[in-house]
Amino acid sequence: MTQSIRLYPSGRSVPCEEGDTVLVALERAGYALPNNCRAGACGECKVKVRSGQFDQGFVLDMALSPDERRQGFGLMCMAKPLSDELEIEWGTEDAKPKLFAPRESQYYVLVDRIPRTPRITEFVLRPLGDAMRFWPGQYVQVGGDSALHPKRAYSLAGAPRPDGEIRLQVTRVDDGRTSRWLHDELALGETLKLSGPHGTFIGDPSVDTPVLCLAAGSGLAPILSLAEAALRRGFAKPVTLMFSAREAVDLYDRGLMRFWEAKYPNFRYLPTLTRERVDGLLHGRIPQVLGSQFADLSRHSVFVAGTTGFVDDCVAAAKALGAPEPLIHTEGFFEQQQG
Repeated sequence: MTQSIRLYPSGRSVPCEEGDTVLVALERAGYALPNNCRAGACGECKVKVRSGQFDQGFVLDMALSPDERRQGFGLMCMAKPLSDELEIEWGTEDAKPKLFAPRESQYYVLVDRIPRTPRITEFVLRPLGDAMRFWPGQYVQVGGDSALHPKRAYSLAGAPRPDGEIRLQVTRVDDGRTSRWLHDELALGETLKLSGPHGTFIGDPSVDTPVLCLAAGSGLAPILSLAEAALRRGFAKPVTLMFSAREAVDLYDRGLMRFWEAKYPNFRYLPTLTRERVDGLLHGRIPQVLGSQFADLSRHSVFVAGTTGFVDDCVAAAKALGAPEPLIHTEGFFEQQQG
């Protein structure tokens, strides 16, 4: 017997096969409901049930208190519908996910720093308090305690993790006080204060189109976050990631890209170089080579991240190939943001 999960306030309906949890049904339909433990212990997938009956299964009181149960809340990783339709509060009127409220003064410890290119370093951070809840594609702000370290925005690289670890890929800007502080002075084991999450570069996780991701430099960070989350939850449509770099030494995370290609048959990685020519790699800026790879983008969702000039040129090229404006999502990095 097939039941249905209705999303409020959008009114969209999702089928739920007998024996499936609400979380599984939503993920199968492409909706990225937050979750961590999938065992009724963490509370990440807590939502309010507006109508219908469900079997909550075994969950811990620390994750779902008796008072929350009386108010109609449930943990969707364990909840199985009993009635023909279960209506839950999830998302907005257009069925996009609700943003998490940003929090100030979140403290993280630098546990590792990984050189990615001659100018980009990845900073691996773990929280001292509660893990930050964020949607793939969002960013945090770092600094701001003094004029020496102005507040700057850095995208979160990678999908959310159960242990709360986050990664920032920071480009060193020669006259950027905050980026130079992170690259030259911040030592392993030191504590960093963040605020976030911020930003709306999240698209629609229920999208049912092929996806094209375009990135340059550290614009790869939010693209990695979006792509990893989609692939990990079983997104089945084709996903293509085009990454632009000046020279081969500037192509980073190539091992991860090859792993994704091996693990996910629907994923394709297309790097291109703008200065150096290397056999087997595309040559030229993405706006110039895009047409050689795609004849028609009218059925694609397009995500673009990088400097504002790069983003503007890529958007123009994508539109020229038929990409519909409502399905184009952008994250432009201003020089001041990166400094």
